[in-house]
This record gives sequence, C-alpha cells and structure tokens, in this order.
Amino acid sequence: MKKQMIKSLLLISSLGILGLVLHARADEAPSLPLEKIVINNWYGLTLELIRHTPGYAPPVASRTLGYMGVGLYESLVPDFKNYKSLVGQLNALGKVPKRIANKTYDTATIENAVLSSLVHSFFDNTGPSGAQSMKNLDKRLKQNLEARGIPQDVMERSRNHGRRIATAIFEWAKTDGGMNGMHTGYPQTFTPPQGANYWVSLVPTQSRPLLPYWGNNRPMALKTGDECGISAPLEYSEKPDSAFYKEALEVYTISKTRSEEQTSIARFWSDDAMLSKTPPGHWMGLLMQLLVEKNAPLEMYAEGYARLGIAVNDAFIGCWKTKYEYNLLRPVTYIKRLIDPKWESMLTTPPFPEYPSGHSTQSAAAAEVLTQLMGENQSFTDHTHDEDGLPARSYTSFRAAASEAALSRLYGGIHYRAAVERGLEQGKCIGEKVAKLQFKR
Repeated sequence: MKKQMIKSLLLISSLGILGLVLHARADEAPSLPLEKIVINNWYGLTLELIRHTPGYAPPVASRTLGYMGVGLYESLVPDFKNYKSLVGQLNALGKVPKRIANKTYDTATIENAVLSSLVHSFFDNTGPSGAQSMKNLDKRLKQNLEARGIPQDVMERSRNHGRRIATAIFEWAKTDGGMNGMHTGYPQTFTPPQGANYWVSLVPTQSRPLLPYWGNNRPMALKTGDECGISAPLEYSEKPDSAFYKEALEVYTISKTRSEEQTSIARFWSDDAMLSKTPPGHWMGLLMQLLVEKNAPLEMYAEGYARLGIAVNDAFIGCWKTKYEYNLLRPVTYIKRLIDPKWESMLTTPPFPEYPSGHSTQSAAAAEVLTQLMGENQSFTDHTHDEDGLPARSYTSFRAAASEAALSRLYGGIHYRAAVERGLEQGKCIGEKVAKLQFKR
C-alpha cells in the first residue's frame, strides 16, 4: 500500500510552513476501527511535532516515543487476554492505575486520553501552530468518539482513567534525568576534554556538544546506560600507515568516488533534527506504515509501539554513554587537519562526539524488536520520505534496513567505519535486551 493510501485512512496533521491542516475525517476511514485511528493520529501528529518543536534532538525524540509507547501499552493491557503489564519489568515503573472491577470502559476513549495528555505534556514548549494542531486533533477526535452514542458515564470514566495513566507515566518520566533535555541541550557545566583525538565544535559560537549527560539517564529496559558497552575506538594516530588514518582516508575517498546509490542512501537516512522526524521518528513512522498495511490487530499496535519506543529510548542512552566516554573527533576535523583542509562532509556533521554512530545503534535496536514483532526476512518498502520528494526504498528485512542506515553515515562523511560497525553491535545488544521483556503471560 502506498503511503498516500495509508494517509487517506488517517486524520494525520501536516505542518506545512508551521501551518497545521487536518486532511481527513475519521468517518472517511471506515476500514479502520476508531481504536486504531486514535493511535495513528496521535503518533502521526507527534512525528510532525518532533520535526518542528525547538530542542527536539534525536535523543529527546526517542525519550518521548518511549514513554508514549509504554503509556499506550499499559492503557490497553486489560483488553488483551494473554498480555501482562510492564510494571516490575521496566526500571522504576511503579503502579499504573487499574480499571475498576465490574465497570464498563471504552478502549478508544482511554487511548485518546492517554495519548492526548502525554503529547500535550511532552510538547509543552511547541510553537503556536503545534499547540493549535493538538487542540484541533483533540476536538476532532472528541467529536468522533462521542458520535458513537456510548453512555456518558462510560465516556467520563474512560477519560478519567486514561488521564490517570498518563499522569503516572509522566511522573515516572520526570525522574529519569532527561526531563530538561529539550531546554538544556548545551549545558554550561560541561567542558569538553582537550587533545588531538577529542571532539571539537565546528561552530565558533557553540563550543559545547549536545546533551553530554544523556548517557546518565535511567534507561527503561537496560540496567544502566553502559550495559551494552562496546570496545574502544581505534587507537588515535596521525601516521599515514596507521589504522586510524586509513579509516579517515576511507571517508575521504568515498566522498570523492561516491556512487549515485550511495548518495541516495545517505540522503534517505539523513533524518536531520528540525528538518525531519529524526532517526527514531523515521523508524516509528515505518512501524505505523507497516501496521496499517498489514491491518495488524490492536495487540500488535500496542506491543509494537511499546517495544520500539523502549528500544530507541535505551539505544540513545547507551550510545550517548559511549560517545562521551571516548569523546572522539569527527572525520571532518581529522581530514581538514591532515588530508585536505578544504574538505567538507556531504551531510551536516552533528554537534556531538563521533563514536559510535547513533544511527547505527538505534537502527540495530529497532531492527531487533521489529524482527521479533513481525518476523525474520520481513520485506517492505519504506515510504518515510515520500512527501520530501525522496524515492521510497525497499528492503528484504529490518536488519538489512538497519545496516543500510548505518552505512549511510559513512557515505555521508560523518562517521568512520568502526563507529558504524560497533554501533550496530551495540544496538543489537540493546534490542536483544528489550526483546526479553515479557509482554505475554
């Protein structure tokens, strides 16, 4: 199913130039039950808000998606016969409000209350257009929920229950260490280490790197941010016959000989903050696309958003822990210093240390949980960037897509090969940890 066909099933909001317009009504999507329409619309809006909300760097986006996934899942567990709560499995997740026994609840209303509350809470600093978009979606979904003629007491009980779950999840989030990430991305309390092998800023007005303490955040499934640690990067050297120099030279050589296909791969997976849905948003959007294509059951929606959200949340914590352990310089710094002073990377070099590749870590983690959810050798076509004018790309498996996403950073000139390969190892480890969570009894 093409993305345009999928989009016609949703109430998705689109942010043109910060102007939000609802494209369809829920009653124009008879092939989807309202429970799925509610989920798709809040996630669709979330991905657009990530793209346009100040401070929403990829780690911040991954955190929001993690808590949204857990909140959605916990709201739906009572509706699924063989599923169990994640309370007691995720770090510091205490009690989640339960439904009152022998009382009737409406699933779609609970979902809507949970997701609406969490989106409003996590995007409290979005601009006027984003705030209006949330208001518009609240109004439209309220109309469609109430149009079904469900008794008012059931609706009210369901709304209140959903809001209580959202409050519990947001209170849990407040204690993880990342609450102010979108507001304090470049803290003055962090001083980058000095030395030839260390990261340096490419922007004279911003000498500090992004989110240096993010790796100290409390993960959800991992015990600590360094549970899936990886080996140290190659020993730094400026000698032309050294392994480190050769890796930098490979980046430089690829930039001079890059094929059309390699260029397309680099652009497809670029996913720059404020210009896209970010890397975790890319994988979340892909999940939304595939769930609609497959007409997946509601159970797969709940488990999929939770597993993938937890995976990308923990992947960025693990990756950032390692990045700031080694604080390795970027290829552009090394190449300008020792190979070609006029060289520039094809992709914009991001403002944080190089090793390992965040794309590689989070993509491998995502691939592991999506493989668990949908199976080995699941072929698909990724329509993430259709609206941006980039051709869709097809893959034979989630792991194949993750490998391509990782290599895209080498093709784009912003990572050495070791960062790509070790990042995939780290992400695989994190994904496997998340895969061990017991969703079913």
